[in-house]
Amino acid sequence: MAGIRTTEVYGVVNIYWAAGCSMLCLMLASPLIGAGASTNTPPEVGSAKQIVATMLANEDAAAQHKGRYAYLSKERSDRTGGHLWTEKLVETSVGKVRMLLQEDGQPLSAERISQERGRLAGVVADPAAFQRKEQALKDDEAHARTMLTLLPKAFLFDDVREQDGEMLIDFRPNPDYEPQSLEERVLHGMSGSMMIDAKSMRLHHIEGRMPTDVSIGFGLLATIHAGSSFATSRDPTSNSATPEWKTTLIDSAIDGRAILFKAIARNEHAEHSNFIRVADDLSVAQAVAIAEQ
Repeated sequence: MAGIRTTEVYGVVNIYWAAGCSMLCLMLASPLIGAGASTNTPPEVGSAKQIVATMLANEDAAAQHKGRYAYLSKERSDRTGGHLWTEKLVETSVGKVRMLLQEDGQPLSAERISQERGRLAGVVADPAAFQRKEQALKDDEAHARTMLTLLPKAFLFDDVREQDGEMLIDFRPNPDYEPQSLEERVLHGMSGSMMIDAKSMRLHHIEGRMPTDVSIGFGLLATIHAGSSFATSRDPTSNSATPEWKTTLIDSAIDGRAILFKAIARNEHAEHSNFIRVADDLSVAQAVAIAEQ
């Protein structure tokens, strides 16, 4: 315990948050496990682990050709102070530009609109500062993607069943796997299920729950409480032959305590819709212009 730093403990919280609220949807941002060549053909006879490996390979291949989008987001979370925010988001190579449109279903006042436009003007005036802020979020996502490499070895998959063109697979911790870090201990404590589209072999939905408390330093440093949960849904953006899959739902409720009884509360419910393709090389200034439209 003496070798565990405070920063590592809070890193665990950030990792679980990133992994929990976004989990497998984040794997679209970079290659995963090098599981092999992409294939859209479900295995005729295969174990749950083989099906998951095929899905991961397809996600890996799709990540190499990921486009950028503008879309609407409705979110109620710690970030929004518990309010329901409707925002327009525009993806760029350095982060997501956000424009607040409504709060709790009501249009913004003229003063709030002026504040939003002023904030975005600051983003255009100092894109480097915007990039630094967004990079911190990307670092959390990078940790979550790293944790995804554990999927085939840290979990057991079973109970494959088909339902309405989907393959449902349960996952649970592999008792033979020894976590190598604090982050792995947290991720390894989750059990849940995933839904894979049988035609495209792409991830459609995943949800997980912490069945028992996960304690760090015998609970003196941090504890993630039993019942903490997450769910993520992804859907194709169009009916074309090769549609891109985007995150359409994030639902998470993380509960726990860290050093000195500091509460850990990470709650988010977000729905994304109205996806519109934008240029891959969109500048921050151009993204702001689109957000303000």
